[in-house]
Amino acid sequence: MASKPKQLLTELSHPGPHEVLRGNLALVGLPGIVFTPRSGLGLPAIAFGHGWLQPTGRYRQLLHHLASWGVVAAAPATQRGPLPSHRLLAADLLTTLDVITTVRLGPDGISVDPEQLGLAGHSTGGGSAVLAAGTSAAASADSGKARAISAPQNNSAGDLGRTYPRIGAVATITAAQTFPPATEAAKLITAPGLHLAAEEDLVAPPIGHAEAIANAWAGPVQLRTLGKSSHLGVTEGRHWSQLLLHGKPHRSTQQLTRALFTAFFLTHLTGTDKYLPLLESDVKRAPIDLPEEPAA
Repeated sequence: MASKPKQLLTELSHPGPHEVLRGNLALVGLPGIVFTPRSGLGLPAIAFGHGWLQPTGRYRQLLHHLASWGVVAAAPATQRGPLPSHRLLAADLLTTLDVITTVRLGPDGISVDPEQLGLAGHSTGGGSAVLAAGTSAAASADSGKARAISAPQNNSAGDLGRTYPRIGAVATITAAQTFPPATEAAKLITAPGLHLAAEEDLVAPPIGHAEAIANAWAGPVQLRTLGKSSHLGVTEGRHWSQLLLHGKPHRSTQQLTRALFTAFFLTHLTGTDKYLPLLESDVKRAPIDLPEEPAA
């Protein structure tokens, strides 16, 4: 018998069955953190983009939660200054996927399936995740199978001959517009998208940010608005940036994000249909505002 959405939400709000290991991406040449299940071969994986001025540690429990459900979750700690390059953070997200796909992780030789990769992010990190997915989609469209291309907005020698990973799903929380615009990149993305907006977001109001990105999405997309939540609701702990940005950590937002991200990535990266009832239903404080249908 299929589980009801409320049961699935409760299940996915709790840690999964896997013991979790934490690693340092700096050991393979990129600052950041990675969380993995203790063992497993051919695992799904995501790269997560941090918000403006936010350290990756403010998403530790979210990344740990995904790993406990069998999803390798990594977050590069780059572009953390007051004037970050969204395009370079997007490039770092793709590099992160390259790194965790090509090296063995953990003492037992954990590996990632290159056909089960996703992107996620918060705030401008969410917008950068969209830019990264757009870059991958453009590469795939030009080559037929994501062969090496030169990125259209970066002619540096370092990008010549680069092969981009194929992205299977993209999820964001209080996504913010970027430069170049995430809304333009969204027009290229045919992979499923999940965008969580915050009802009380004064930093990146949904209408001009998450909602605009979702409306531009080329593939299946869903927009939900998290009630009583602000721009920083998903973050964890205290940080001096709260003096500049409206909002603060919100436990309900964190729980909903963990559950919905987990259901979304397990569904679209691994092919399971167990969690579809949750993804297809309104839940308390996270109603569906835009159904999962491709843009015209």
